[in-house]
Amino acid sequence: MAPSPPSPSNGMASLTVMLQDSPFSDAKALLVTFSEVNIHASGGDWITVPFAAGAGSRTCDLKKLQTAQDILGVGQLPAGHYTQLRLVVSSAAIYLQNASSGPACAPTIAAPAGTSASVDIPSGELKLNREFDLASSGGTMILLDFDGDQSLKLTGSGNGNGHGNDGGKYLMTPVIGIVSVH
Repeated sequence: MAPSPPSPSNGMASLTVMLQDSPFSDAKALLVTFSEVNIHASGGDWITVPFAAGAGSRTCDLKKLQTAQDILGVGQLPAGHYTQLRLVVSSAAIYLQNASSGPACAPTIAAPAGTSASVDIPSGELKLNREFDLASSGGTMILLDFDGDQSLKLTGSGNGNGHGNDGGKYLMTPVIGIVSVH
């Protein structure tokens, strides 16, 4: 049995979740794959925000989102009051020599050539506590900022010279803030 829509309305509302970045300064590309975007209904359940074109995940090159924004999730969801937004980051990779080609966000993005670095993500789930309402008329847009410099820490270089020019190893603890809800 499907869960009932959150109160007070049982109409549908449009929600768009946008992403921008202040990216990791050492990288030419930072590909981050999101596997889920969810919102929590007040007194209810988590509701999945669909990825564009019905994809199962969405990869964004955060380096391309310094001066632009792109859609992370978009869909028609039950109107009502919501208390949290949850993002799940499933993977990330840093590319130190070449930028990626193509769009800033897509279901998949081809890895650029050249030196890359592995990224460990101990906990890819991030809950943002921000209450908002989805009205059955009009649409709501939430703008998120992924802070690449705060999210990534170099934990060791691969060749032992301390420069990390062969990629090294990074640890990602996603730092994402809500810029606006309107």
